[in-house]
Amino acid sequence: MNRINETVLDLRGLRCPHPVLQARKALREVPIGVLMLECTNPPTVIDVPHFVSRTGQLPAGEERRDDLFVFRILKQR
Repeated sequence: MNRINETVLDLRGLRCPHPVLQARKALREVPIGVLMLECTNPPTVIDVPHFVSRTGQLPAGEERRDDLFVFRILKQR
């Protein structure tokens, strides 16, 4: 059975635009699979989905756990 690579990027405490900038850098470096972003800055609920739509990657989930915003991005290439 093939397992999808999942990379977790801890972006807690970073304010805009740093979470998106770090995600962009990570997408260049991580293998194909899922990039999970853990953010605490509320504007990321707008910024990250917008960023994902512009990268050509796919959103793979979004959830909120108290003050933590978790985004999953499916890196295809």
